[in-house]
Amino acid sequence: MKKLSKGVSLSMITLIIFTLTSTANINTGMCINLSSNNRNIVNTAVIFFTMDDPYTLRVVESLKNIEKDNKNNIKFTFFDPKNNIAVQNEMLDSVLRSNYDLVILYLSNKKENVVADFINRVKTKNIPLILMNIPSNVVSKVSKLYNKVAFVTPDSKIAGIAQGKIIVDSWNNNKNIIDRNGDNILQYVLLKGPSDDPQVADRTQYVISTINEAGIKTQELAMVNANWLKDLAKNSIDNLLLKLYGNIEAIISNNDAMAIGAIESLQNYGYNKGDKSKYIVIVGIDGLPEAKDLIDKGYMTGSVVQDPKVEAEFLYTVGMNLINNLESTENTDYKIVDGEVIIPFPYDTYTGKVNNS
Repeated sequence: MKKLSKGVSLSMITLIIFTLTSTANINTGMCINLSSNNRNIVNTAVIFFTMDDPYTLRVVESLKNIEKDNKNNIKFTFFDPKNNIAVQNEMLDSVLRSNYDLVILYLSNKKENVVADFINRVKTKNIPLILMNIPSNVVSKVSKLYNKVAFVTPDSKIAGIAQGKIIVDSWNNNKNIIDRNGDNILQYVLLKGPSDDPQVADRTQYVISTINEAGIKTQELAMVNANWLKDLAKNSIDNLLLKLYGNIEAIISNNDAMAIGAIESLQNYGYNKGDKSKYIVIVGIDGLPEAKDLIDKGYMTGSVVQDPKVEAEFLYTVGMNLINNLESTENTDYKIVDGEVIIPFPYDTYTGKVNNS
C-alpha cells in the first residue's frame, strides 16, 4: 500500500507540474498575442506644412474618418508647424522620440539637403516615411537614402490642363464680356503657390499652354507668389488693381484659397458682384465648398476639384503597404512616375450647379 501511495503521490505531483507548466505556456502565449494585437494599430504622425490651409483641413478630416472606420488598424496624430521649417524640425524630433510606426511629412522646405536630413533622421528609427510633393529632381538624388520612404505627388499637369479648359470655355462663350478692350488677347494675373512646390510649376505651365493651344492669345500682366494664402492673395490684388485698374481680364490662381482672397479684393472695388460689365474671370484649384458657393453665385468662374477623400485614402493605403513591408503600390492601380507615386485625382471641374448637373 505504501508503494502504491508513493506511486499515486508521484503521479499527482507530475500531473500538477504538467498542469502548471501548460497553464504558464498558455498565459505567456496570450500575453504575446495581446501585445501583437496592440502593435497592429499603426500610430501615425502626420506633419503637414500647416493646418491653416483650407484644403489641408479637409484632408485631415478625411483621414480622421478613415481612422473611425479602421479603429483597430490606424491612429493619426496631427502636428501643425505653421509653415515653419524650424518648428517642423522640432516636431519631427519629438515624433522620433515617441512611439510612432509611420510618419507622413509635407515639408515646408523642399531643398535637397533639408529633405535628405529628414529622411536620414527617420531612417535611424527604421520606420516607414511618406514624403509629399517633393520636386522630381530632388527625389532622384535622395530616393536611395532609405528603402522605407515613399514619395507621393498629384499629377498637377492634368490639374493645369483642366483649369485651362475652364478658361477656354468661358472665353469662347463670353468673349464679348471678358475681352473688355477688344484686342483679342486675354490679359491675366497669375497667383502662384510656393516656388519649391512641384504642383505650382505644373499648374502654372499647363494652364497657360492649354489656353494658348486653344488659339487664345494671352498677356501676363503680373505673377505673384501668394504662398497658397488667401490674405496674401487679397492684399496682392488690392495693390495690382491700383496699378492695373481696368486692364485685368482674368485671375488664374494655383489654388482656391488664393482665388477666394482675390474675389474679396475684387468685390471691394465693385467687380464680380453681378454686373457683367465689371466681371473678371477667376479660376482656382481644389473645389473648396466656399469656392463652389461663389461659383454658384456667379462671382467666380470655376475650380478644378481635388477630392480630399481620394488623397486621404491614398495616404492610408500607401502607408499600410509600407508598414507591412510591401511595395508602396502593392494591390493598387497607382502609378509610379520618376520615383513618385501619383495621387489618382480624377480632376473634375466645377463651373456651377447648372453646368455641372
